[in-house]
Amino acid sequence: MIGTRVSHYNVVRSLGAGGMGIVYEAEDLHLGRRVALKFLPPALSHDPESLERFRREARAASALNHPNICTVYAIEQHEREHFIVMELLEGQTLAQLLSVQGFEVLPLLDAAIQIADALESAHAKGIVHRDIKPANIFVGLRGQVKVLDFGLAKVEQALRQTGAALGGPAETMARGDLTMPGTAMGTVAYMSPEQARGQLTDARTDLFSLGTVLYQMSTGVLPFQGDTSAVVFEAILNRDPRAAAKVNAQLPAAFERVLDKALEKDRELRYQSATELKTDLIRIRRDLDSGRRRAAPASDTRGGGGARPAEKSVAVLYFENLSGVKEDEYFRDGITEDIITELSKIKGLNTFSRPTVLAYRDKAVTPAQIGQELGAAYVLAGSLRRAGNRLRITAQLVNTHTDFPLWSERYDREMKDVFEVQDEIARKIAEALRITLTPQEQAALATKPTENLEAYDQYLRGKSYARRMTRQDLEFALQMFEGAVTLDPEFALAHAAIANVCAQQHYNYGRDPIWMARAMAASETAVALNPYQPEVQVAQAWILYAAGRYDEAVRSTRQAIQQKRDCEGAYYLLGRALFAAGRYQEVAQIADRAVEASGEDYNIYVPVMNALGALGKKDALRNVRNRRVLTLEAHLKQVPEDARARIQLAIDYAQSDRLDDAVREANLAITLRPNEATVLYNAACAFSTMGRPVEAMDALRKAWEAGFRDPDWARRDPDLAALHGQPEFERLYPEQNPQNPA
Repeated sequence: MIGTRVSHYNVVRSLGAGGMGIVYEAEDLHLGRRVALKFLPPALSHDPESLERFRREARAASALNHPNICTVYAIEQHEREHFIVMELLEGQTLAQLLSVQGFEVLPLLDAAIQIADALESAHAKGIVHRDIKPANIFVGLRGQVKVLDFGLAKVEQALRQTGAALGGPAETMARGDLTMPGTAMGTVAYMSPEQARGQLTDARTDLFSLGTVLYQMSTGVLPFQGDTSAVVFEAILNRDPRAAAKVNAQLPAAFERVLDKALEKDRELRYQSATELKTDLIRIRRDLDSGRRRAAPASDTRGGGGARPAEKSVAVLYFENLSGVKEDEYFRDGITEDIITELSKIKGLNTFSRPTVLAYRDKAVTPAQIGQELGAAYVLAGSLRRAGNRLRITAQLVNTHTDFPLWSERYDREMKDVFEVQDEIARKIAEALRITLTPQEQAALATKPTENLEAYDQYLRGKSYARRMTRQDLEFALQMFEGAVTLDPEFALAHAAIANVCAQQHYNYGRDPIWMARAMAASETAVALNPYQPEVQVAQAWILYAAGRYDEAVRSTRQAIQQKRDCEGAYYLLGRALFAAGRYQEVAQIADRAVEASGEDYNIYVPVMNALGALGKKDALRNVRNRRVLTLEAHLKQVPEDARARIQLAIDYAQSDRLDDAVREANLAITLRPNEATVLYNAACAFSTMGRPVEAMDALRKAWEAGFRDPDWARRDPDLAALHGQPEFERLYPEQNPQNPA
């Protein structure tokens, strides 16, 4: 079918085939998007039961709207072809992943929580999947899990009552099942005991199957094995699996208890709901995270034994700036962050991310304190002084358990040698920790962002201003980035930074097409120089976002995060794109990871708080707001002139009924940046929250005049809900699609 047209779909390529369908990638010519088409095999197209099962899959999945369930758009027929139109996924099935790799504990828990969340949603709608297995679980490039194939789903009474509305035959929907008691349905190795006996099934059946999948993910083997189906049936019904911890000693004891309860043969003693199972998994994930932060390492690399993950872990503290010039701090920050990036290229070393160590910048802390609070085995600390073209860097690697320096060095070099110093520090740390670098790692460490140190200096200076995101700061940052590419036309990171800034100028300040043209030109150059750099992918995503192509921006930012979890600005843009697309629940799901990966970047809170507000999650919103207040107050002590931070703090004060403080911060922010669109927009949010609609509308009109003209964002922003319906609001930010307000 490749190259043919079916209805209004152009079939592009084959994605795979199974017993109940052949799947192709296709282009939807009406909506201009890529989709997956699942066709019923010709041999089954005239079989009533197969055709009904095929329709059942579409009806069951389309009744569910959940980020961890593959979205079904439609079920269609073209001539004699029956097919389902589905969301196009990028990645692999869990079955494919299990065939080539095992799962570490944390990724295992993340995937398990997502699967349980999907089942919780399905069960709440009265849908039991009945065929949970690795082949029906898809893992995307960014680690997001999708449950597939509801072809064996059992539809309970809650959904049967709306069977006619879903287009199902009345007699089939009344039965809620295509099979009768006494018939075993599903894949043998993943069946529950009640399925193996051909008994009636319910939601607890899916939980047993999920337990089987989790056992396999955590051990690499199935809990119930045999050379024939009969032997496997007998094991499921009568035998207990080998203790998972005996197969994988790294498993937490609490996770083994989860497996035991999920694989309980008596379903009255099994987990009774997906919610209960998910809660236990979340608790284990939380306890592991807090344990990693609290636990000091049990030994160093010379002593042998101890906690394996901590043996070769290092926290790089921000180097002390000895130049005595505050303006040099951008250079100190850039050097430190580049050393973190260099060390992150070494697979045998666990390097704590930039946001994790940001909290310790310019604070007097001891290696032992870092070891206790972060669980780091080693700390790299140092200082930096530059004078003219000369640079002095001192670095020391300290064992946090013994407070003994494992390696130290002082570098007195010319500025042009700074990249060689970073490279040498990374190599010396690997050598001190007895890590053998692969040829690929050696080549990666030798790669420089640019050969021109002056270009590098201007790039770092520009980054420090671009983070503030106001028009004036973006204009200065753009000057720095353009200077960098003039000095080195092959500096991919600087070209990507230009694309970022120009796309933000286009989005926030008037939608001038010249900005978009400049952004696209810079992005194309960056892609040509280094298409796989995460920062380059974020630049492409900003262009997509500014053009209103939110779903594509989401995919691009998630690919960047997959490569570099703390890629600067990636989570902020991901949150904005998801919010603008109305995907609030997905923003809420990434909130903790996004805040953790973004460090002191207070911008990350904007889409998170807006999404929680739109979802009506008041308690979660209150907790996040309290965290942002602390972040903003600490930041403004360091950068009191940051108007954007002040206006966001004004919103938080308004939400907390600190009205005098809110008015003070809002007026001060407007005084600092009277013509700044984003400041004026957020001032409107603050005044609206305080119940001052006249002042709010005045600020919002000025924001529109200054260039902020995004109706998608303004209409979804819960802080502006009180202004909806006002004639001026409706004129400035009209509803884009009245027929489909969602």
